[in-house]
Order: sequence, then C-alpha cells, then structure tokens
Amino acid sequence: MTDDLIAALTAALGPGGLKQGDAIPARNRADALGYPATVPRALCLPADTEGVAAVLRLCHAAGAPVVVQGGMTGLAGGAHPGAGEIALSLDRLRGVEEVDTASATLTALAGTPLAEVQAAAEAAGMLCGIDLGARGSCTIGGNVATNAGGNQVLRYGMTRRNVLGLEVVQPDGTVVRNLNKMLKNNAGYDWTQLFIGSEGTLGVITRVVIGLHPRPEGIETALIAVPDMDAALALLRGLERGFGGGLLTFEGMWGDFLGIAIAHLGRPEPFALRPELAVLVEVATGPGGGGQDRLAEGLAGLMEDGTVTDARIARSGQERAALWSYRESPYDYGRLGRRMANFDVSVPRDRIGAAVAALRDLAARDWPPALQGIFGHVADSNLHVIVALGAGDPEVSAVEAAVYDVIAGFDGSISAEHGIGRSKRAYLPLSRSAPELALMRQMKAALDPRGILNPGRVLA
Repeated sequence: MTDDLIAALTAALGPGGLKQGDAIPARNRADALGYPATVPRALCLPADTEGVAAVLRLCHAAGAPVVVQGGMTGLAGGAHPGAGEIALSLDRLRGVEEVDTASATLTALAGTPLAEVQAAAEAAGMLCGIDLGARGSCTIGGNVATNAGGNQVLRYGMTRRNVLGLEVVQPDGTVVRNLNKMLKNNAGYDWTQLFIGSEGTLGVITRVVIGLHPRPEGIETALIAVPDMDAALALLRGLERGFGGGLLTFEGMWGDFLGIAIAHLGRPEPFALRPELAVLVEVATGPGGGGQDRLAEGLAGLMEDGTVTDARIARSGQERAALWSYRESPYDYGRLGRRMANFDVSVPRDRIGAAVAALRDLAARDWPPALQGIFGHVADSNLHVIVALGAGDPEVSAVEAAVYDVIAGFDGSISAEHGIGRSKRAYLPLSRSAPELALMRQMKAALDPRGILNPGRVLA
C-alpha cells in the first residue's frame, strides 16, 4: 500500500477525515468478538456518501483491502481490521433524515445508532420493529448489513423484513440509490435484498429506509415455567391463539442458564422449584386496561393441563426489569473470569429439545468443569449457547468444532442472526451446499471483482 494512496485519501476526506497509527481510536482496532486488537493501515472517516464513494474509488483503483466498520458490536469478527487494511468507519454518517408518518417510513444515515432510530420513531407515535440488546451502540447500517435479529423477530421479522429502500456504494465507488417508501414496487430486480445480510462484502450501505409499525399498547410481561420444549411449543400455540399478533417476545432459558445467573451472578431464584425451561413472554393486550387479568386467565388454562407449571406476571416496571434481568444476564458474564465460547445457531423448532439434550451431553462428556448456558429466541428457532471455559477445559476452537457438528446433525444453521464474518467462515459448508457457496462466490466476483471489500469475511 503506497504513500500515494494515503495522500490521496487524506486529500479526498479533508481535515480529520483520516487517522493513522496511535491516532486511531481503540474502538476501531477490535470489534466485540474479542480478537486481539489490530491497528489498521489507516482509518477513513467520510462525512457523507460522496466521501464513502471517494474512498472506495481510490482503494479500488489501488487494489487496497477495505474493512467496513459501524458500531463495532458484531460477534463474528466481520469489522475487526487486518493490519494492512483500510478501515472505513461510518461514524460520521449519522442522523435520522426523515420520518414520514403518511408512508410509515423512516430514512436514516447508516451510522445512526439503532436507539436513535427507535427514539425518532417513538417521537412520531410509531415503532421501529428492529430491536436488540446493543441498541445503544449498534448502527442501523450494521443492522442491515448483517440482517440483525433480536428480541422481536417473532412479531416483526428479521431486519430484512423491515427494510424498504437503500443507498449503497459499490466497491468501485459507484452509488446506487433506491430510497423506496412503497410496500409494493415490482419494477425489476429488487437489488436491495442482495446487500441485506451481505456483511459489507458486496457494497457499503450508506442510507436506509425502514418501514414503521403502530406502537403496541398494553404490554404485559411474564416469566413462565414449563417442563420441556414440547410444553414450550404448546405454550407458544396457546398464546398465539389468545393474543395473535400481540405476542411480541418469546424467550427460552434452560435450567443451566438460570443456574449461572443465580449461583454466579446473584440473581434470586425466580420460582419455588427451578424449572427445566423458563420462557419470558411479552404480549400487547391492547388499550383499555385489564391486560394482566387477560394474561393470567390465559395462563390458568395452560396450568390446568400441565403445559405451565408456574408463572410470574410483572405488576410494575421494576418487576418487569427483574424478569428481564435473567434473559440479560450474559451481559455480566465478564465477571466470571473465564474464556468464553459463544454460539448463535438455529435449529428447526421441532428438534430444539433434542438438540439441547445433545449439547448438554456433549458438555458433560468433553468439558464437564465448564459452565454452559443455553437460551434464545426459541419461537424463531434461534438458540444461543455460551460455554464459560476454565483453565483445564479445551481450547475455544475445539469447542466450536464440536458444537457446530452437533448443530449440523440436526439440520441447523451455524448462524441465526450474528452472521459469518471471520470467525465462522471455516464452518459455513456445514450450513450451505457446494452449489450455494459457488453461487455466493459468483455474486462476490461480479460485484467486487478486485476483492477489496471485507476480504476474508464470509467467503475464503
């Protein structure tokens, strides 16, 4: 990489638009996965779409590799820079440009934190259907680039379902723009879908049009104990019958996961007897009050037939936060002082119970001293598995290979919502066939023939 390229980038971006060496902030040296920090060759901070286009045009001409960075909250190593790469940060492309209540859409620059998008929608009396724990630091562009999931996928779908339009800069600097606000638009290929979930390997997303939803009313929260996954599915069907589209959240937490929160992180026992599986649910019961009674009545019938063994309904905001604290306990796992192996996988709903049993057997046989917690957005087939490894336990790579082999045996996916990035690239053939991988390589070669965008991510 020549000094001429650095000089050209500096000139294109203007004062403060490029940083090198010690001037590069720590946050741009490592994403949330935990790889050792790496200083990129340079950090580019364009202020607008034209600046992004200028950076890519120059890097494309020079054949210089570029890693795209958003909120740096990814857990697959996709935004983690290589030593010789140009880091392209979208931090300065920030702001909600428009909320159109007539069209029920919101247009935002890619570097806008998700929490700001949510706040702008709320201020207009509407709801952004995308929500995840990193909402305060993840960006809407990163959410789209990784097709992020989160807590409300059951009701509002993955990020893909919420996107109506995009502005994207191609690897050669060409800007393609379709800031569509219409639900129906069948004018040729919907090229925007190609970039959603591509993890920055095909182009750089700079603007997003999100479809908004009416704000749900009368939200009630409950933590519900069930004897097994079959009962959890029966609970899911019962709540769907009773509340239809009002069922917003259905989060499963197995007993070993609750045990970590209770024994190691100080959470109290939620029930008199710790259940095999606890489900955190939120339902929108509508305006007019009486929502707690409606939820209690629905659960009473399910308790009579043994589907539900116990339940706690939040009676206040404080109680709601207490119930959510079990689901959010992994944010405190740093206190455990252990090496972490984190997994984000999918398994068909009818095989989740068997998959969890197989993962438990694996842990008991191959790393019995470790702490293993299994939880997830089970209504959409998503499981999260965290293995907290001690000094005598296997290396993380050995745990990864074993867990992904189990998931493949249940026709599952090695990535439900976090993407592939660098960390899961070697395991992608477990979830995608050879013809599928060949098609992906064809798309990459067509859109990024010089291979400069996020090299080594997703595809080898």
